Amino acid sequence: MDEREREKIYSKRVRAGKRTYFFDVKSTRANDYYLTITESRRHPQGDGFIYEKHKLFLYKEDFDKFIEALQETVEHVKTDLMPEVDFTQFAQRDEQDDFASELKWE
Repeated sequence: MDEREREKIYSKRVRAGKRTYFFDVKSTRANDYYLTITESRRHPQGDGFIYEKHKLFLYKEDFDKFIEALQETVEHVKTDLMPEVDFTQFAQRDEQDDFASELKWE
């Protein structure tokens, strides 16, 4: 198995409108693990498309701090800044969008 195959352990894709997020667990040569979070946006160019990507590396010693900060921040937006918004409507729409895009792209 080559090094590229060895280093990617797990991957999860999240489609979000014009963006796609990839959560990938990778291994180091020393058999340690880290997470990459990649945002990918597709832009038309000529007859095809180009993909703009931004990547974040998250190491195991920061997992808990990252999750805690993300949860606190999302909760602040939901309860303090936008309490009138029913966020469940977005979860339902995303499930429908994923199903439709699966049929369209594959």
